[in-house]
Amino acid sequence: MPIMFNTGEWFKVRPDYYRKVELETPDWPNDLDLEYMQVVASPYGGPLAVIRDTTKLVPVRGTSRPMIRIFDTSGNETGHILWNHGKLISMGWSDTEDLICVLENAKVFVYDIFGKEKESYSIGGEASVIKIVEAKVFQSAAGTGVAVMTTSGRIFLKQNSNKTERKLPDIPNSNANCSCWEIVTEGRNSYCLLGREREVIKLLHGQTVGTVTANLFEKPHDRIIKISVSYNHQHLALYTNTGLLWLGSVDMRKKYCEFDTGRKDLPLQIEWIMNTHNADADAVVISYPSYLLIVNRNADRSEFSYEDSVMFLVGEMDGVRIITQSSHEMIQRLPKCVENIFAVNSQEPASYLFEAQKKFVEQSYKADEYLSMCRTNIELAVNECIEAASYEFCPVTQKKLMRTAYFGKGFILEHNPDEYLRILRILRVLNTLRNKRIAMQLTYKQFMHLNPKLIINRLVFRKNYAVAIEMAKHLKLPVSGILENWAYDKVMSDLSDGEVTRRITEKFKNPSVEGISFCNIAEKAHQAGRDALAIKLLELEPRASLHVPLLLKMGKYDRAVASATQSGDTELVTSVLLDIKKKMMLTNFYMIIREFPLALNMYKKIMMESSRSALYEIYNTEDDHKSIAEYHFYNAIDSEGVESNLSLIGSSYAKGRCTVEAELCTDTLRLLKLQRTLTAKRSDEVSLNGLSVHDTMMELLRRGDLKEVERMKSDYKVPDRRYWWMRILIMAERLNWLELEKFSKGKKSPIGYEPFVEVCLQQDNKDEARKYIARCPDKRKVHWYMRASLYDEAVDCAYEQRDLHSLDELATKIQLLQDQALIEKTSNSIAMLKARR
Repeated sequence: MPIMFNTGEWFKVRPDYYRKVELETPDWPNDLDLEYMQVVASPYGGPLAVIRDTTKLVPVRGTSRPMIRIFDTSGNETGHILWNHGKLISMGWSDTEDLICVLENAKVFVYDIFGKEKESYSIGGEASVIKIVEAKVFQSAAGTGVAVMTTSGRIFLKQNSNKTERKLPDIPNSNANCSCWEIVTEGRNSYCLLGREREVIKLLHGQTVGTVTANLFEKPHDRIIKISVSYNHQHLALYTNTGLLWLGSVDMRKKYCEFDTGRKDLPLQIEWIMNTHNADADAVVISYPSYLLIVNRNADRSEFSYEDSVMFLVGEMDGVRIITQSSHEMIQRLPKCVENIFAVNSQEPASYLFEAQKKFVEQSYKADEYLSMCRTNIELAVNECIEAASYEFCPVTQKKLMRTAYFGKGFILEHNPDEYLRILRILRVLNTLRNKRIAMQLTYKQFMHLNPKLIINRLVFRKNYAVAIEMAKHLKLPVSGILENWAYDKVMSDLSDGEVTRRITEKFKNPSVEGISFCNIAEKAHQAGRDALAIKLLELEPRASLHVPLLLKMGKYDRAVASATQSGDTELVTSVLLDIKKKMMLTNFYMIIREFPLALNMYKKIMMESSRSALYEIYNTEDDHKSIAEYHFYNAIDSEGVESNLSLIGSSYAKGRCTVEAELCTDTLRLLKLQRTLTAKRSDEVSLNGLSVHDTMMELLRRGDLKEVERMKSDYKVPDRRYWWMRILIMAERLNWLELEKFSKGKKSPIGYEPFVEVCLQQDNKDEARKYIARCPDKRKVHWYMRASLYDEAVDCAYEQRDLHSLDELATKIQLLQDQALIEKTSNSIAMLKARR
């Protein structure tokens, strides 16, 4: 049968079992005595803030100046704050582990766990004018809020640092002072519960006056002195000056019990114990000097005595932590799965499986007997062992339970091991986090609620980089963000640029590390005033386009242009050039971009479209006379003043040793002057202005001004072939056939006589064409006869040349003419040629 195991820390508050687990004992400094201190602890195993309690007489050690000291749960001091901001009313922790300090003048200061100030703000309104007597730091869906009570008894509420304050309704019949108060949150809304004499007042924003609830207690008492709201804000505990305890729902419509503690001394704190298996609560913990009392809804109790006179309770989502000078403990409702396995005389399958595994290790035959008792529910037993292991703090117990689960799953066909492996990984992480060096006393439920990424972020903020990296790898999460934060820390703390660069390069050279941006680290270096280090880090970044924004911010414009051009991204180059141009002198700007051809060409293109005058400055700086000439040329075209600028354009080309272009400008200027002169002589004719040399000569030939054409031919070195073509075109156009024939006989034609045939045929003059065909080369005569439709001559010519191919082509065309005599002649010629072969 199952045996008792690991139950010494259990206690019963009927009908449920609870347990008091010992956590890592804090090693407080010798000069710290919690009896004389105010202590505020952060949930989820977070840090503690400690300051001297001004209401107690304390022997002064060292300076009398107030100081807030911050510790982790192992007693290691992480930071301190020399307090010089005025009277401190209250402290509390935010959900991001920031220490919130509320002053008498409604100022709020926020510090990190190292004691560095992050921000400050004011509650505002009337609270800033009237002094504050009490303050509460609370959590809601909107974030971490602050509520304050002024000397006039009014309560102001600020949901978070970004929201405006809210004034809650006035307290009805406010002649008597309130003895206690607490903030309750419902979603994104919060309200206040106040205890005044024998009644509870609810102050809800939007109401004109608070609502009063009285007669909650059946037994006589004078006043309510303590109010406690559960972690989930669903349950309420009230405590009177006569030691009566009332437990019920937070809306006070349902009463769970009324319990007489029998104590006349004032309680230090009251906290609800949240269940581990759900989001409910069934009992409260009440702390007195050296005494702890647990009371549940059924009015059953359990109690413990302590050597330490002062203890501090920290409400958690699955229990209550107890911090004293010499101990650190946690009270939890016992998880049902743990009870099923370890309870005395348990008849549950998981209990039998646990005992079977133990006997199996001992090589006892009883292992089979215990296994047979749970074989039908073996899967349930395995799952309960895995779940119970996740709730345990002792690594030895965890191992025994996981070994039991491993043993049991071997008897399950097609068992899915994912949950087993997942819990194994999480337990390894939790045990590391609970180590004294890390000091994060998290439970499994808290771990899953926060999620691993947030916990890794908290480790990174504490500078536990190695643990964070190993945890991320173990849980298969990315490590790039952790490494970047490690690099940030190195940039801020290590003064050697070379050493920082070397260590970062070594750490990031692992190819499995993805998502690392050296640019982000370089930006941190720039913010720290270490530009030389930032440039070295940027050189390690393979993506050139990422360098540019930071280089521009640093004022390293030449490097920014170089990186932009290396990226090949024309849009990036453009944006960089336009940005740099606004920030520096143009001469320096030109000196930079002239070293980078891509950047220079891009800038020229931009200026060509937007501001052409800027181009002239670049060309002039570089003595680029060819580009200067082109600049003047484009301007001349836009202003329609080409002729007036040709001399300037030609001069620039000449300075740039562009001989051809310079001569062309000179010739063009001379041509324009000639055209203007000739047009002025014969204003009734077509204007010659703007025509090319060819068109000008053609127009002069039409006018019959042969002398001027001859001069232009000489001046502009017009080739003879072009000149002859122009002459015969104009003669044919004017039907001057005699002149054309005379011109053909004057000297040997440089273009041959086929052009003469062409122009005659263009004017449909076959007779004239016949004259010139005879002067064409023999191999081309048949072609031109056919073009002129002189088929009889074409047949004779083809026969003479023995061109059978041309005769076949002629035969095809002549068939279409239906000229019988010509058809017979062609056929005979073809037959005769074939006979000769």
